[in-house]
Amino acid sequence: MRLTSKGRYAVRAILDLSFNSNGKPVRLQEISDRQNISLHYLEQLFRRLRKGSVVKSVRGPGGGYVLARSMDEISVKEVLTSVGENINPAKDLIGNADLKSDTVEFVLTKTYFENMGTIMQEYLTTTSVGDLLRKARGQQELPKSAGQLLNRGASPAAGATLDVAKERPLS
Repeated sequence: MRLTSKGRYAVRAILDLSFNSNGKPVRLQEISDRQNISLHYLEQLFRRLRKGSVVKSVRGPGGGYVLARSMDEISVKEVLTSVGENINPAKDLIGNADLKSDTVEFVLTKTYFENMGTIMQEYLTTTSVGDLLRKARGQQELPKSAGQLLNRGASPAAGATLDVAKERPLS
């Protein structure tokens, strides 16, 4: 499994939405400003998240996005698969007939990676957005910017550096 920026940013954006929603829609521009992810890239991600029933859009004044369901009903796996992430480390071994072999080594490694994929799928399925938020709130040593966000601060600490996305259009 190779988690790309697409998956990482989708999870970050959903966590930001959850932190800052209070039951009200959150504008993508606000998430963009807080997370330092381009608005255009977020629009692409949220289009996919909406199709995946992770978020709902609210139109009109005060509009934006809200979670489609309770944060405890949305798994990290749903977020990742909604934006098109491949979360199966054995995909190439399972899906490609050209790679099939009958050697003992091939069978052992194939079984190993299939088992690892099953464990990863289970972990991502059983971890909800709510679990991540509760874990974050229980952490004692958070970066200053994260601590402010958890305490309902709207923006990162002055001078805090944020990683900037190297976005590519989603295919």
